[in-house]
Amino acid sequence: MTNERPTRVLIAKPGLDGHERGAKIVARALRDAGMEVIYTGIRQTPEMIAEAALQEDVDVVGLSILSGAHAELFPRVVAALKERGVVPEEVLFFAGGIIPDEDIPALKELGFREIFRPGASTRDIVEYVRQWAAERASGGEATGKP
Repeated sequence: MTNERPTRVLIAKPGLDGHERGAKIVARALRDAGMEVIYTGIRQTPEMIAEAALQEDVDVVGLSILSGAHAELFPRVVAALKERGVVPEEVLFFAGGIIPDEDIPALKELGFREIFRPGASTRDIVEYVRQWAAERASGGEATGKP
């Protein structure tokens, strides 16, 4: 029997976007897969998200946005996380929502390893996070890629 704690995941909704159904579905799927999930709720500032990630000592930060403000808010969330010592090199950052193809490279440059858009399977999201956690635990480069 192992004493390892479950993967801790923070799911957050930055900005004024009040559409939380997708975020709640992803949070529940990750929880049902045995992960410890902290859902911050809607209308979170970048600072609130970063503080929650720090306080909860998370392994994964997932951001969900449907408002189109990802280009403005995601860099602010990453900056607030980095200010608190939570960095993409040690923590898995992923995002979901309405994100155009042309915006994905900039988000990946910020440290988001994967972008899940409408129609993404919760099974695929769970498997991606599990794969990343397994690679991280084995000491390999945690990419989340199968």
